[in-house]
Amino acid sequence: MTGLPARRKNVLHRLQRLFCGRSSFPFGLASSPSFRYLERMLRLTILASGSSGNAALLETEKSRWLVDAGISARRLEERLRAVGVDPGSLSGVFLTHEHADHARGLRVFLRRHSLPLYCNELTWLALAEEKTIDWRRLETARRLELGDLEIESFPVPHDAADPVGFLFHHGTGTVGLVTDLGYATRLVLEKMSQCRALLLEANHDPALLQADSRRPWSVKQRILSRHGHLSNQSAAQIAVEMARRSLQEIVLGHLSEDCNRPELVERAIRERMEQESPAPLSVRVWTERSPASPLCWK
Repeated sequence: MTGLPARRKNVLHRLQRLFCGRSSFPFGLASSPSFRYLERMLRLTILASGSSGNAALLETEKSRWLVDAGISARRLEERLRAVGVDPGSLSGVFLTHEHADHARGLRVFLRRHSLPLYCNELTWLALAEEKTIDWRRLETARRLELGDLEIESFPVPHDAADPVGFLFHHGTGTVGLVTDLGYATRLVLEKMSQCRALLLEANHDPALLQADSRRPWSVKQRILSRHGHLSNQSAAQIAVEMARRSLQEIVLGHLSEDCNRPELVERAIRERMEQESPAPLSVRVWTERSPASPLCWK
């Protein structure tokens, strides 16, 4: 990794340390593209999460999937290899919406590795991609069975063509990814209530956002709107409410680099949990400087 910028190199080193090498992974994982798993398992690894880019790796005993590709194809490949995954071993890519921080590296990555793209039609049209991309229509609110996974997408309020959150149903449980939404609708809450684990955005601290001199008022209004992004307090309220149901683990991500800090997210969660005393909940915060370890079940 010589020649890489220091910050980029640090992220790769942290990801590698979290895994301690593919040979020591649980469940008998192998690094070969033609991998075989020895036990039923489900693992979620966040490769990038924040205003500058988002991507996650979902693995089962039979398949590997990428959710979003919001960093360059080269950085995406580096981070996959840092956790022992050959990009060519992926089964495909799911896309939540077309914004650059979720699709920046998508075009190059798909072509380089000949992978199918799963997203709804309005998102596909917003991408304005060429027909050389292997697009697979994923209808919002309908379930799709792919191998040992059942994928369910659902609409979320955000300022994109047809943005969605995802539920991935597996024999070990359900994991949800909901990273861009202005507020949680009843439908979104109902979907998240099915999750054993959840990646949820905690985008900004309202006070820091209001004090930010680099963002014009129109941008602040967009972020704070019902089609913008969740604040720390909104994310904390959702976390506590889901902890009363089936949620056991939550990762808070998509933190604004300028208008949020991990300690503010943690404080919002702690204060809300102290007020309402929900069931025990494992809480992690993901940042580029401190990637959260993978969520694993078997």
